[in-house]
Amino acid sequence: MVDVVRLVETRLRTALGEPDARASVTFLGTERIEVLRFLDEGVARYATLGMSAAPMTDPAAVLADPDRGPRAELLLSVRVVPGGAVDQVLRALAMLAASPQVEGVVVAPGASLDVGEPLWPSAPFTSVLVAAGGGLVADLELDEPLEPVRFLPLLPMTPNEAAWKRVHGAAALEERWLRHGTDLRSPQRGSVPLND
Repeated sequence: MVDVVRLVETRLRTALGEPDARASVTFLGTERIEVLRFLDEGVARYATLGMSAAPMTDPAAVLADPDRGPRAELLLSVRVVPGGAVDQVLRALAMLAASPQVEGVVVAPGASLDVGEPLWPSAPFTSVLVAAGGGLVADLELDEPLEPVRFLPLLPMTPNEAAWKRVHGAAALEERWLRHGTDLRSPQRGSVPLND
């Protein structure tokens, strides 16, 4: 049996270098989820490790296939600021990575994921938009019948942005961020203008 998590960690190290910190979280009834932190010129990149150990399955499926189904890990990039409060995002990331096991959620680009509280102390964000992968870390191809592991970036959303996205869609919000030059790595940014 292929050790998917080991292959994922190798891919992360190849793409992002050596992690400077790691933490693990286990939720009742789930496999352990680790979060690795990579520092890169003033930006902290957090990557989950363990979400891809099993494929995500449609909650409506009668039986879960142990091999077939999408696999993913989550990536979050945030500018480092004094105080280190952003490092407390580790638990929120682990919760999001465990959501396929706990809630039967299939995490895919365009989805919103909400933790119901600030992503870290004093953060203006309680949810994230799942963006398309393939940029920062390339997909990890696995032998058939296993599907590739996709490394999906998470883009923090303010509550106003999350509400606007529910009405207008993910593509419209991403276009608005781009048009206004929104710094999505800023840990304390305000909401993008939503009524122009």
